[in-house]
Amino acid sequence: MLALGLVLNTLGIGLFCWAIFALAVYALPFFVALSLGMTAFHSGASLVGALLIGMAGGALTLLVGQTAVAVTRSLAARIAIATAFAVPAAVAGYHVMFAVSQIGVPWLAWREVFACLGAVCIGVTSWTRLTVLAETRPCEPGGVVEHPS
Repeated sequence: MLALGLVLNTLGIGLFCWAIFALAVYALPFFVALSLGMTAFHSGASLVGALLIGMAGGALTLLVGQTAVAVTRSLAARIAIATAFAVPAAVAGYHVMFAVSQIGVPWLAWREVFACLGAVCIGVTSWTRLTVLAETRPCEPGGVVEHPS
């Protein structure tokens, strides 16, 4: 029974870590959706209307961000958009890792170290997942054909 418990705990922690990294890109759209939904609800919209407004706002944020990274040619714009998505993911990663480290790490300094490492890892994961959709294009002057037939 002890071995089964250890195996199931390890699988559960692994599943939890996988979910954190898989959902890292969606921290900013979730924040936008939550903010829009709460604002709509407090301004008089019904519960269903606030949910619809929030979901639409979050989906639109994700769609616009991914499209902007994929379409823009400016490296500075890509970095700015990817940073806008990575910073909320890093903050969420910090808080999740700090909460998880409270389970088994009694010393506050080590909890902070683990939380900072988690923030960096999850922020970088969010950055790469957003920028992997952008196809890198070579800088070619207009009208120049490299391989004439």
